[in-house]
Amino acid sequence: MDISLVIPLYNEAESLPELTQWITRVMEENHFSYEILFINDGSTDASWQVIESLKKQYPDTVKGIKFRRNYGKSPALFVGFEKAAGDVVITMDADLQDSPDEIPELYRMITEEKYDLVSGWKKKRYDPLSKTLPTKLFNATARQVTGIRLHDFNCGLKAYRNEVVKSIEVYGDMHRYIPYLAKNAGYGRIGEKVVHHQARKYGVTKFGMNRFVNGYLDLMTLWFFSKFGVKPMHFFGLLGSAVFVLGLLATIGIGVNKLYALHANLPARLVTDSPYFYLALTAMIVGTQLFLTGFLGELISRNSTERNKYNIEKEI
Repeated sequence: MDISLVIPLYNEAESLPELTQWITRVMEENHFSYEILFINDGSTDASWQVIESLKKQYPDTVKGIKFRRNYGKSPALFVGFEKAAGDVVITMDADLQDSPDEIPELYRMITEEKYDLVSGWKKKRYDPLSKTLPTKLFNATARQVTGIRLHDFNCGLKAYRNEVVKSIEVYGDMHRYIPYLAKNAGYGRIGEKVVHHQARKYGVTKFGMNRFVNGYLDLMTLWFFSKFGVKPMHFFGLLGSAVFVLGLLATIGIGVNKLYALHANLPARLVTDSPYFYLALTAMIVGTQLFLTGFLGELISRNSTERNKYNIEKEI
């Protein structure tokens, strides 16, 4: 099979028939063998009934998976990736803001230009300023942290080699960082394509402003795990040691200053009257705790079943 289309959705009943017709037209014009995987993420409208109707209309191409409740986009993509059988896997949103006309070129970039992943870039967006400005800031931060020069990490329109989606685990809200997950799994040929962005035709957006806060926290989580996931002592141990030594030197300094004052018959207050003593003591305690956190992290890492799990590309 040439292409698997994975389409997560939540309350998009109105757009599904038009989207399916559009996809079918593009696929037939280009003579692709394909499947459409609709992942119904706990919709409360008639989305599932529409998918059942589309399955009867397109029995050979349309498939559907229904969650009992709303889990989020990442779990929907994870399940879709598990089921996808096409050589190239393409994801898109179900709200008609992603154009199926982009599919042939995305497929060509994967199969002919040998990209592992191609991400869409909605260069011209039909979104309000309150959404586009935070998005630009978010993408700029993601570029700096990940080292991947993409303009639009969160674009739902992406294409992958099948091997890529089978090698990564998308969970929580990590769908925003699939290119980073792919890079960490050893798939570094990541491309970008300017894609057409259409104004929403039906319904309303399902994402609020909290996604930017959550996105930042998820980015920090991924960065930490990619750097120190199997060697936490390199982070906590080093940081803890530095803080402890700083506190220790400060304590010694306070003690030396007190001894000098006594030796020179200068007025000297009690060490415990100095706020610096308590700051130094706190630094030593925090440093010790950080060091022990790294030590415990190492113990957990060494007992992990995936501590020696590596992606082997070839073996002869």
